[in-house]
Amino acid sequence: MIVDLRIYTCLPGKMPAWLALYEAEAWPLQKEYLGNCLGWYTAIEGSLHKVVHLWGYESQADREARRGAMYKDPRWKQFIAKSSELGAFIAQENSIMAPAPFYTPK
Repeated sequence: MIVDLRIYTCLPGKMPAWLALYEAEAWPLQKEYLGNCLGWYTAIEGSLHKVVHLWGYESQADREARRGAMYKDPRWKQFIAKSSELGAFIAQENSIMAPAPFYTPK
């Protein structure tokens, strides 16, 4: 198993509008195509204006196939265009993580 860890940093004041857009248009698509959401969070203390989500995949090939299929969906393209127009993000981080040798994911 691998985990796709994504961290987005929003401009102050832009997160509520982006979250509403994401919930309405992207969340259903990501559940459909990506399937295994391990967590979806917003920062409430510390480094604020952050959105963090984690997606589990069997392998990098599984991740690429699932994300590739989603990228072809016209509904995803519409969401990306609307998200871009909103201009909510300062930064995006993406890491592919693997379990430590002593940890077995449940």
